[in-house]
Amino acid sequence: MLLDTLKALADPCRLRLTAVLLAGEFTVQELTGIFGMGQSRISRHLKILAEAGVLSVKHQGTWSYYRVGGDNVFFNAILPVFEQELETLPERSQDLAAVATVLEKRRRRSQEFFDRHARQWDDLARTLLPVPDYREQLISLVPGGKTVVEIGLGTGGLLPALAAKAERVIGVDHSPAMLEEARVRLEAAGLAGTDLRLGEMTHLPLPDNSVDCVLLNMVLHHAADPAAVLVEIRRVLMPGGGLVLADLARHERETAREQLADQWLGFAEEELAGWLKTAGFADFHCEKIQGTVGQEFVLLVQSRK
Repeated sequence: MLLDTLKALADPCRLRLTAVLLAGEFTVQELTGIFGMGQSRISRHLKILAEAGVLSVKHQGTWSYYRVGGDNVFFNAILPVFEQELETLPERSQDLAAVATVLEKRRRRSQEFFDRHARQWDDLARTLLPVPDYREQLISLVPGGKTVVEIGLGTGGLLPALAAKAERVIGVDHSPAMLEEARVRLEAAGLAGTDLRLGEMTHLPLPDNSVDCVLLNMVLHHAADPAAVLVEIRRVLMPGGGLVLADLARHERETAREQLADQWLGFAEEELAGWLKTAGFADFHCEKIQGTVGQEFVLLVQSRK
């Protein structure tokens, strides 16, 4: 294992690949864009790193995401020092800039989709990706009498229920069209005073340690970088504050990428648990809700800072 690991890492391109994949999960197609190299060359380097246990592959439908992490005990042991040294690579700045471009492309694709389909979103989501009814269970996890932030509120379907329970409700979405639909809904419900803000999941328009609870309902699978979203949520939560999250369990409905602009085909429970732990959350609890035949599983997650 020692010799195989050292051989796998003894190449400038493979060092750069490893450094980039420490920043997130990317497909072969995205990596070819980041490095400006042909697919066969990138695939060959990825194969060597994966066979050495430096990388692992997550298959989602017809897409495969590569990430750092495998069963290589030696590499995992040297990773902290190795990661520091990668910052000295001559191409590091340009590689990070290319990574930012890929993540921005993911984010822009999502925003453009929701701006375009805001008025039809509720019917579209119900029709194309039906899920079991978990609304009451979700709301029951939100603490009463607190400041609650819903990220990715969409057309604001949960805001009236949140306003009835929380002392203050803030809604954040990256789509101006979705925010406008939410405003119309709130005005019809006599809740025009609810605070709606335009913002990104990874750059929330909120101060540090400022809210009691963050709600993320069927949003994380649209995120360009889910792990970064959870880190940002922890930043805005007060000490002891909680995260309530509902999202799709892993599925193989490839059509969701095009029909609903999904970036990820759901998540595995252990995957979410790993991201939450890395972000600094504790007391992870997950409940899986199963609907009727043809409906997707829903993961209902609660965790605390």
